[in-house]
Amino acid sequence: MTDDTDADAGRGVKLSCRNLWKVYGAEPASFFPNPNGVVDDPKAHVAAIRDSGHIGAACNVSFDVQEGEIFIIMGLSGSGKSTVVRCLSRLVEPTAGEILFDGQDLLKASKAELIDIRRHKMGMVFQHFGLMPHLTVLENVAFPLKVQGVDRAQRFAKAAEMLELVGLQGRETSFPRQLSGGQQQRVGIARSLAVGPELWFLDEPFSALDPLIRRQMQDEFLRLQKMLHKTIVFITHDFLEAIRLADRIAIMKDGEIVQIGTPAEVVMQPADDYVVEFTQDVPRVKVITAGDLAVPPGDGLPSGDGPEPSISVSASTTLERLLPRFSESTGAIRVTDESGATIGHVSPRDVLGALAGETEDRA
Repeated sequence: MTDDTDADAGRGVKLSCRNLWKVYGAEPASFFPNPNGVVDDPKAHVAAIRDSGHIGAACNVSFDVQEGEIFIIMGLSGSGKSTVVRCLSRLVEPTAGEILFDGQDLLKASKAELIDIRRHKMGMVFQHFGLMPHLTVLENVAFPLKVQGVDRAQRFAKAAEMLELVGLQGRETSFPRQLSGGQQQRVGIARSLAVGPELWFLDEPFSALDPLIRRQMQDEFLRLQKMLHKTIVFITHDFLEAIRLADRIAIMKDGEIVQIGTPAEVVMQPADDYVVEFTQDVPRVKVITAGDLAVPPGDGLPSGDGPEPSISVSASTTLERLLPRFSESTGAIRVTDESGATIGHVSPRDVLGALAGETEDRA
């Protein structure tokens, strides 16, 4: 397993998952004399659990999620990804391990403390929208605030604000049956945001939507994240969705994390044959960014790449969007961060080298 748990510069760790296990069977707790989930040989431990007839749905799972990060957990059906996200919120009770939310171990929280955290600090969106058919759109969004005891006028005002945020103003008095699938999912998103969550869990929220609406919802999700800067754990089985949305990706197989990294790292430096197979159909031009290839300013321009670049692109620009810019310049292109400061440059040969790697992989 490749682990990546160091905090990013300038961003603190919001959520830490440490040595998390969820085992189903007759006596799952018997495998963990130490409740923190630490074992001497995790691989041997997994084998012993399975040989005994127990099922290891989540096995020694560890990762950190940085504040404001979109952390995507993905894998095939049965890989354990949904089990993990339900353990994080204790909708499913873990067998062993630690889950630290702002430093507090959620597995040691009392029932009352956990209810308070869920009501005020966590938001959850699932594949099935879970809207109450007898309530209007406004009432559905306001419902979590009603549970909190917020008065009617205040909760309806907040719900109306959330509906405007997701582009559903004017549909407040509609009922769920009168909405399209995409609109229903927007209501679900608005409802989860109404409590102002610090941590947002989304379990395959768009997988029930048709491809066009799904892409529109991904656009909407990115727009909301740019505005709100939530800390997000997002579950999907769709790698193209993952690379479009994620800051980092964790790939799971048989209850274990196989690799954690940025989309570019997962595609360009796969940890094993499983990840290679998982990513083999992903076009690198959609994954690799200018920032991934940028040569730092101090290293100078490669010989023959001309004067200091006059054209610039942001570090997040994918090769798909970068390539046409070389029609404006045969030399290198300057790469900038979010503030506009230069972080390096990228040349045609850098791009060709990255794409040549894709050709070699396919060969």
